[in-house]
Amino acid sequence: MTGTVRALTAIVGALLVLAGCASTPQASDERDAEAKRFLTHPNAATIYVYRGDIPTLEGDSVLVINGRLIGATLPGTFFRVDVRAGVNVIEGAYADVGRMTLHTHSGGLYLVSLTVAAGHSHFALVSPERGKQAVLACCALLENWAPGQRPLLR
Repeated sequence: MTGTVRALTAIVGALLVLAGCASTPQASDERDAEAKRFLTHPNAATIYVYRGDIPTLEGDSVLVINGRLIGATLPGTFFRVDVRAGVNVIEGAYADVGRMTLHTHSGGLYLVSLTVAAGHSHFALVSPERGKQAVLACCALLENWAPGQRPLLR
């Protein structure tokens, strides 16, 4: 019995340590609810990048839009980013070679599904209807990193 208790204690401890590795804070309930209204701005394009996948050993990936670090993604989370209309590049950071070029328009709403496999991001543009349903069903808003902020070193 003592071995079982030790094993469970070790597992719980490891899970707590892993949970603490997330370096992107979850947004408040109010900001999450506001983002899930899917409002756009007339002078910008609005991009939602969401991970509706189930938790796996893949962990997080770092999202970059137009060269700006947005944050570390996790399964069941999303980011909302307003960008200038035109050509926008969505990609993973560091060794992650995932990349997508998106042509956007002012006032436009773009929903991008993100899956992570073998340490690489896979982006797919989905219809607004499908993307909204997925975000509402699966995901919590994460705060965007402030300009100049960097992920925690591991």
